[in-house]
Amino acid sequence: MAKIQTLPGFHDFYPEDLKIRNYLFEVWRRVAHRHGFVEYEAPTVESAELYRRKSGDEILSQLFHFEDKGGREMALRPELTPSLARMASARLRDYRKPLKWFQIGPCFRAERPQKGRRREFIQFNADILGDAGTGADAELAALAIETLREFGFGTDEVVLRLSNRDVWNDFLAEQGISFDRAGEFLTILDKLERDPEGVAAKLATLGTSTDAVREFIARDPDPEGPLGRVLADLEARGLATYVETDLSIVRGLAYYTGTVFEVFDRARALRAVAGGGRYNDLAALVSDGAVDLPAIGFAMGNVVLGDLIDQCAEAKVRLLAWLDERTAAQVYVMIADEASRPHALAVATDLRRAGLRVDLPLSPLKFNKQFQAAEAVGARVGVIIGSEFPAISVKDLHHRREVAATADTLAQTVADILAAPGPLIA
Repeated sequence: MAKIQTLPGFHDFYPEDLKIRNYLFEVWRRVAHRHGFVEYEAPTVESAELYRRKSGDEILSQLFHFEDKGGREMALRPELTPSLARMASARLRDYRKPLKWFQIGPCFRAERPQKGRRREFIQFNADILGDAGTGADAELAALAIETLREFGFGTDEVVLRLSNRDVWNDFLAEQGISFDRAGEFLTILDKLERDPEGVAAKLATLGTSTDAVREFIARDPDPEGPLGRVLADLEARGLATYVETDLSIVRGLAYYTGTVFEVFDRARALRAVAGGGRYNDLAALVSDGAVDLPAIGFAMGNVVLGDLIDQCAEAKVRLLAWLDERTAAQVYVMIADEASRPHALAVATDLRRAGLRVDLPLSPLKFNKQFQAAEAVGARVGVIIGSEFPAISVKDLHHRREVAATADTLAQTVADILAAPGPLIA
């Protein structure tokens, strides 16, 4: 019988992997809350029509979609933006605008797995709905930058490439290209770096050239225009060194309507770490025109972010420090005399109720093996229960020192040891 393995593009989160995922979640939540965002969640399965309205029938080939027993066409969510637009449209009057919402959870795409891309992945999604101004655009860009700063990335590691799709209307006018072909033009432009020869040929059919495009990209942004105002806002926040204007960033999806941005590692060795932009028309599209709700948002995925952390010394130090503080147990209760096990169980229960992470041997275990077990779970403190109970010996396992305690003083003794700095590492 063939061995059953994890499906291609999906991921098993063993405890050590889940710790890292939880670290990403904690940083994402912490920074989002600092910026006044509140958390929401949407179903993992949605009507396939929701994605069809946003992207057309061709999107279904990229999704895990199926019919339920009632004949309803459904799909595993590939992203959160359509769900958010649906939810906001359904209860538009219940919330004060602007909405500043974020979400963390799995998404799915039925694509060929490759470096930086899986069929199942985790995304941090942040959106502002109900504000059409450039202040909202800058707030979202700032949130993306501050999130990466919190992970430990500096200006040498990451850059936010900022653009605005509407700026290209000036180019189309200069080149005599009909605005009706704007979508086609932006789709071509989105492949400028990946397929320069193909882009050149397609631009020629529109009556323009790669040279004209690159000359337009090289122009300084109008300081009074939408792009200039976002840049000024980010400069006032002290974040300008993380930002570069790059009009070649247009994010080929047709539903983007203004400001767009992508975040990359400076070396450009990886896929985009994050990306997003303004999508003012999506709520109307989802609600059959019943709701007009300007919006902007971005998504940051766990796969590329994890690769980038591996490449950045400061980011890795912060991750390891976080992991070091979240060992499986802070305290290991050791049973020197098996007859004292009832006392040990009572002590472990009291320490757990005091909020500490506590482990102990579940079956009789040689005393020296208990020290090995304490080390294996990362315990800082060993609490030894023997025949002398209620006298208790407490060991600081990092500094190799021992102090005496009683059942009444144990919790404070343990807390004092945990509060002391650990040993210096050479």
